[in-house]
Amino acid sequence: MTFNDLKLIPSILKALSMENYTAPTPIQEQSIPAVLAGRDLLGCAQTGTGKTAAFALPIIQLLSEKGKQGSNRPIRSLILTPTRELALQIDENVKAYSRFTELRCVAIVGGVSQREQERALARGADIVIATPGRLMDLLNQNLIQLRNIQVLVLDEADRMLDMGFINDVKKIIAKMPTQRQTLFFSATMPQEIATLVKTLLVNPVKVEITPVSSTVDRIEQSVYKVDKDNKQNLLVHLLQDKTIVSALVFTRTKHGADRVVRGLAKANISAQAIHGNKSQNARQAALSNFKNGTTRVMVATDIAARGIDIDELSHVINFNLPNISETYVHRIGRTGRAGHSGIAISFCETEELPYLRDIEKVIKKKIPLVENHPYPMTGVPAAVKVEAPRSSSPKPPAFRSRTRVSR
Repeated sequence: MTFNDLKLIPSILKALSMENYTAPTPIQEQSIPAVLAGRDLLGCAQTGTGKTAAFALPIIQLLSEKGKQGSNRPIRSLILTPTRELALQIDENVKAYSRFTELRCVAIVGGVSQREQERALARGADIVIATPGRLMDLLNQNLIQLRNIQVLVLDEADRMLDMGFINDVKKIIAKMPTQRQTLFFSATMPQEIATLVKTLLVNPVKVEITPVSSTVDRIEQSVYKVDKDNKQNLLVHLLQDKTIVSALVFTRTKHGADRVVRGLAKANISAQAIHGNKSQNARQAALSNFKNGTTRVMVATDIAARGIDIDELSHVINFNLPNISETYVHRIGRTGRAGHSGIAISFCETEELPYLRDIEKVIKKKIPLVENHPYPMTGVPAAVKVEAPRSSSPKPPAFRSRTRVSR
């Protein structure tokens, strides 16, 4: 199937050609016709499946076919998403897809001054991509109106629940017309999200891509059992391997991310952290440096990592294993994209052993254990541990030869 088969208008097809899109992904194949037909949609899909284009392309077409709505350009489509990075990523994609139309798109996110966003809204916007917090601020100040919304998108709804945004989302939806088209995307379906789906969607088309229990076959997974105090040493040791071209390292906390970056800096390894305590400008600069290769290692928390969309990411490293098994699947799914292979490495300390067992149950396979490394788990508490003398230059462990994929 090609994008021509999806009956997209010439201006969108021209933009897709410039973006080097050749064939739709499964979620795009199934979603685009349904959205163009005016149906509500429930999409169950994890990161990396192409869901942004699945909802953005038909929205652009629907709004373009209806033309401009007066000189004031009322907002006709709202895309709600949990994080600034994801909102800005979607904004970038929508602008690329709609470059040959007359539509205007504005991103509304926190962490930066709202003055420029106010000016953009005053000029008129057909599509707004927003995080719930900043959008609520503007609604409370009567600086934005949602009474003309025709298509609402809730993207990564489960993450909005995790971040405590669901009540804000409900307040935002209450300010929209009840007669509208709603597109709902969530990687997981906890009970509160399932309840929200029933209240928002009318006879939806359901599209389910890559169940959360399955992982991308091209991703080579491994786990290192290591004491908590030696995780930083092990990370530095592994990053001496120059075949690790780019690595996204996940930590459990913001402060943990900063500690890891400081440790890598001492070892002369270029790294930056991205998390909620960073300003939006700092986060965008760090993300830009990572994408263009200036920074080799990005250290992130799960929430901040939403919106990091890099086709050629070679490695994902779980410095801390997540306590929610499905999160592991989402994390490692950030590598092995766009037909490339990928490598996922996990560190597991004693307290994380139950998390490892749960993850293996979800993915229905044992993650290969790497035993030949210089920091094996002893299980001795840090308070009484006696560090054995080590050579100042420990010999790197033997890595299996890997076939590099042309990227």
